Amino acid sequence: MNILDKIIEQKHVEVAESKKKISLIELKDSAFFHRNTFSLKETLKSKSGIIAEFKRKSPSKGIINDKAAVLDVAQSYEKFGASGISILTDHQFFGGNLEDLLKVRNEISIPILRKDFMIDEYQFYEAKANGADIILLIASCLSPSQVQEFTDLAHQLGLEVLLEIHTEEELNHYNKNIDLVGINNRNLKDFKVDLQHSVNLKNLLPSETLSVAESGIYSLKDFQFLKEKGFDGFLMGEYFMRNENPMNKFKEFIDVIM
Repeated sequence: MNILDKIIEQKHVEVAESKKKISLIELKDSAFFHRNTFSLKETLKSKSGIIAEFKRKSPSKGIINDKAAVLDVAQSYEKFGASGISILTDHQFFGGNLEDLLKVRNEISIPILRKDFMIDEYQFYEAKANGADIILLIASCLSPSQVQEFTDLAHQLGLEVLLEIHTEEELNHYNKNIDLVGINNRNLKDFKVDLQHSVNLKNLLPSETLSVAESGIYSLKDFQFLKEKGFDGFLMGEYFMRNENPMNKFKEFIDVIM
């Protein structure tokens, strides 16, 4: 069993436990459930193109930064020009939680991606109730029909969809209702990074597709390479978070690229 399989197995357990604690009716009654969401499709066009991520740890790297405060980091990301913010809500493997999302939601005015392993309809209501604007669908965890069903549900709730792919086979998960396609430079099964592989996949997408390069962007050179290849957005977390002061690291990066 690879790490992705372990994560999905654990996610089914967690979702079942969450359903016992908070009902769908309670989620629908939350204040955030009725708010108008922000559009990442729009902010990618008007800002830096960077979806800056708050991430404490990962299965492949261990602890990345468990000292920085989520609100401080998120507010700085917005202040210095992020197009959106990605917040990991998986606890066991990435050290995140939904409380991080709640802490940030009222304090910033740019889109927030709930980054998690979405395998059940309940999680979409949960995302909306906790202030998310976009959800992530990981093709390697889902069937094409599930992607279609979850995309329709997300749109019914006013959420945008970022579909993550890594292989040519996973292009079959794409449908015309997907808002953005993220191409993961890192293989979730063995964690190898290959930027050129992502470029090759991007070139197989319909030309009008908004594309996001995800993970494995470790330098200005990596960013510039992917930008020159036509990516519209760049999901970056570790590059900033592994620094003692992620806020300053992000500002330094923005000062160079803008």
